[in-house]
Amino acid sequence: MGNRGLEDLIPLVNRLQDAFSSIGQACNLDLPQIAVVGGQSAGKSSVLENFVGRDFLPRGSGIVTRRPLVLQLINATAEWAEFLHCKGKKFTDFDEVRQEIEAETDRVTGANKGISPVPINLRVYSPHVLNLTLIDLPGITKVPVGDQPADIEQQIRDMIMQFITRESCLILAVTPANTDLANSDALKLAKDVDSQGLRTIGVITKLDLMDEGTDARDVLENKLLPLRRGYIGVVNRSQKDIDGKKDIKAALEAERKFFLSHPAYRHMADKMGTPRLQKVLNQQLTNHIRDTLPAFRSKLQSQLLALDKEAEEYRGYRPDDPSRKTKQLLQMVQQFSVDFEKRIEGSGDQVDTVELSGGAKINRIFHERFPFELVKNRFNKVHVILVSNRKKTFHHLFPFIFVGFRTGLFTPDMAFEAIVKKQIIKLKEPCVKCVDMVIQELINTVRQCSNKLECFPRLREETERIVTSHIRDRESRAKDQVLLLIDIQLSYINTNHEDFIGFVIRKGWLTINNISIMKGGAKEYWFVLTAESLSWFKDDEEKEKKYMLPLDNLKVRDVEKSFMSSKHIFCIFNTESRNVYKDNRTLELACDSQDDVDSWKSSLLRAGWTVYPVESDTTTTTDNFSMDPQLERKVETIRNLVDSYMAIVNKCIRDLIPKTIMHLMIGNVKDFINAELLAQLYSAGDQNALMDESQEQAQRRDEVLRTHQALKEALAIIGDISTSTVTVPLPPPVDTSWVGGSSGGRRSPPPSPTAPRRMSSGQRPAPRGAPPPPNRPGPLGPFNNSADSPQAPSRPNRAPPSVRHKACFFLHDNESKGV
Repeated sequence: MGNRGLEDLIPLVNRLQDAFSSIGQACNLDLPQIAVVGGQSAGKSSVLENFVGRDFLPRGSGIVTRRPLVLQLINATAEWAEFLHCKGKKFTDFDEVRQEIEAETDRVTGANKGISPVPINLRVYSPHVLNLTLIDLPGITKVPVGDQPADIEQQIRDMIMQFITRESCLILAVTPANTDLANSDALKLAKDVDSQGLRTIGVITKLDLMDEGTDARDVLENKLLPLRRGYIGVVNRSQKDIDGKKDIKAALEAERKFFLSHPAYRHMADKMGTPRLQKVLNQQLTNHIRDTLPAFRSKLQSQLLALDKEAEEYRGYRPDDPSRKTKQLLQMVQQFSVDFEKRIEGSGDQVDTVELSGGAKINRIFHERFPFELVKNRFNKVHVILVSNRKKTFHHLFPFIFVGFRTGLFTPDMAFEAIVKKQIIKLKEPCVKCVDMVIQELINTVRQCSNKLECFPRLREETERIVTSHIRDRESRAKDQVLLLIDIQLSYINTNHEDFIGFVIRKGWLTINNISIMKGGAKEYWFVLTAESLSWFKDDEEKEKKYMLPLDNLKVRDVEKSFMSSKHIFCIFNTESRNVYKDNRTLELACDSQDDVDSWKSSLLRAGWTVYPVESDTTTTTDNFSMDPQLERKVETIRNLVDSYMAIVNKCIRDLIPKTIMHLMIGNVKDFINAELLAQLYSAGDQNALMDESQEQAQRRDEVLRTHQALKEALAIIGDISTSTVTVPLPPPVDTSWVGGSSGGRRSPPPSPTAPRRMSSGQRPAPRGAPPPPNRPGPLGPFNNSADSPQAPSRPNRAPPSVRHKACFFLHDNESKGV
């Protein structure tokens, strides 16, 4: 190759293959390799044994290769083999190698023809091999046998696809010569993943088993189903030779004699055979590694950078060093504290984008769940009972109203306070439930933050226990404080609160519309609506009261807007046909807009008025109990007052409960983790025991360190390789323009005058002593430029037949003259 560095590439990939196989997916790189693909009994195992020169692969009927075999051939002065799964043990007896492959296969797949994608790594050192790495894959099968599943064909196909779909994998497609090449399973799979033929090398086996009078010359000359890298023919030992323990060296010699003596192949004998295939594969794999070197180096560097920080932490850790354990404990507790605070604050890398958690979940509890629970407990009992059974309402809520036959002793403030206190007591349940929801989320947050401590099981367990115990301790204090806030609300009903409507429900300007012109006409006044009366004043300073209407027997109805008026009008009337205001049976009040009218009517409803039109059953219950209008208005008034006061209480509770929980629970837990957790851990027991690693963590540390070292070594070796080394480029695409649409209509190029004609079935082969004919002109295969180069020259555009014939004769004359 002209550069020793490139010859070290395959051993480098072998070392990486071992390292990555032992660590699973920790370093997911597509290593350059050659995958051997073919149907059952295609001769794959024989080809590999010929490479090694030893019988070491299992044989038999059905599927023999049931797990991928990563075969690493390394040129060395001595001969032995070793497996990755029992590293350090040298196998010098290759019968034992076969037995170990069978035993390791059965260990994973069972003894009844099961398959598994877990590879077996075998490394063979020998002076008779070239550096080469191949993956022997299970043969493609159609019919399940033994305990194989019904979809065995699909499983094998999927396993093969895992390897050959990678751009870094060369495909060695093995096809027996005594089958139709167009139906080759290996070539079909290769075509599916390598449609341009950039990675496929064809191998034709069993050339000696073809029917008499037939040969595979067109295939090997790359004329039938051309491949960019061409085909190489080999002759393996027959089953009789294997059973008779025929020596592989003798078999290789017989293979060479076969190609030299066969009239269809002797002109290309130096391009055929197992030694030639081994050499070509070595060159192809080496060149392939070199071609993929830039991308490969980039992947190695990115993997190395990703592992640098973790490897540095692991490198400084000593399981038997107490000082290191103490330092690690401090770092772990500090990290736990930072993660907990970030999750509560919703910052940094601790934001969960999948679902609400931590601070976001608690915020939702405060501003959505807790208000909803309060709304469910809002005061509505009086309203519901009024609709269903008003008589029971009065006896239940206001037993002191019915004294004798009069209602004069009715005291609204007592009823109001009794109802308000019952509603405030109902707030205890949603407040305590809010504390419970926050506590549960805090415990979930602690568990999420402790995931980073999973490499130290005892430390994680103790941390969760200590923090959770503190949260439970704070739970009782928080609930006591919450209940205290409710008791404070019960202790004093503040009817002087600025937001409480009290007995004043509404104030505003209205126009009295039905005053005669003789008395001054329509005029605007300042109206004040209370639970007992409607008054109006000269102005909004309320110093000069013009009139007051008691609300007894008064109701409201709409008045149609007159054609000439721009005002919107509603009127007040007496149900007993009495005068409402002075000599007027009705009092017409006007507003500037319909919205103002609706607003005033709503206020009158809150004061206990009835606004017409009303349904016929509003004052009659199912037991024909007719409500006293005055009592009905008083009940409605109390309901409105209770609604107003409970709105104040709810607003206060919605504000104070989250603040109380934040102070007594969340803030306190954060302070505890920052200041007390470490001391609690120290007092919990032996610190060394706390920092005992899990088995998984120890294995992870070992894998990371070995992978990091392997990556550094790989980059160092790659850095020593000269990129100016001249290697054989990939062959250009094969010109297939002369191939017809079907095999039956294919036009063959005119035969060379010096080339031997194809024998018919009745002809006899040439005698053994006959001299071989001269080399056939034209493209004979992918590797006919030189003995060391696997290059396949592009097929030139064909000249007219007369020119081609002259060129062929010219070559023949030169060869006969020794030129």
